[in-house]
Amino acid sequence: MTKVRDTRGVRVFRVLNAVILTAVVVVTVYPFLNVLARSFSDEPSIRAGEVNLLPRGFNLRTYRYVTSDSMFWTNYRNTVVYTVVATLIAMAMTICYAYVLSKKHLRGRTALVSIAVVTMFFTGGLIPNYVLITSLGLKNSIWAIVLPNAINVFNLLVMKAFFEALPLELEEAAAVDGLNTYGILLRIVLPLSKAMIATMVLFYSVAFWNSWFTAFLYMDRSELLPVTVYLRNLIAGATGATAAGGSTTDIQISANIQAVTIVLTVIPILLVYPFIQRYFVRGVMLGAVKG
Repeated sequence: MTKVRDTRGVRVFRVLNAVILTAVVVVTVYPFLNVLARSFSDEPSIRAGEVNLLPRGFNLRTYRYVTSDSMFWTNYRNTVVYTVVATLIAMAMTICYAYVLSKKHLRGRTALVSIAVVTMFFTGGLIPNYVLITSLGLKNSIWAIVLPNAINVFNLLVMKAFFEALPLELEEAAAVDGLNTYGILLRIVLPLSKAMIATMVLFYSVAFWNSWFTAFLYMDRSELLPVTVYLRNLIAGATGATAAGGSTTDIQISANIQAVTIVLTVIPILLVYPFIQRYFVRGVMLGAVKG
């Protein structure tokens, strides 16, 4: 059997494609490798701009400073709990709302979609939100973080489009077999939505993990704060110590505190992402493409 040779245009395309993708990988990976190297470097090398991809003047002083504090681990545990609980609640509410909106025969469907979309462009404002959370008794509780951000409208619309693209005949056949609405959702729709669910879990979990302003606003007890607020306060304290002419240890910590905090907060996401990544592109495309 004669092997068909690639045309010159195909070969050129493959070379250009490889070059462009390699450049994208380098541009994406280089900043993180630089941050990782800075987190293990000493203060003079960082300030002299000598740190590139490898640490200079290797030290673990800042890592020891951060991880030796029991409050760091308390706040880290809070972040894990907040992220898991908030993601579960957000997924439950988003799935239910999106499934309802995907039914074209639903009365008031247009109004429900409009209510959701309006919140993308208009909010009550910072002070009214603070007054509302306080008056509901949610301050200094996990619910101050979870409930105001339980539904992301963008995620809702993507999931709605995905549910609309599912064959209606599957649900009709399930209804003939005696399943009610909840049975159809749990036994037919959700098993077919694994890629979309994995994608939404990734979106929500990353958002809640990185969130700090909500906790900074509604929590004033240090044992309830997430690790992002703890690290933010650590950066502010180290910066202030340097400005005031602190000790050598304080100066070293302030020099690479940002790099250390980035590494410590991004590690859990890096560990989870490979298990979800294979669903990511497929899930987004299924929810974004109609027909």
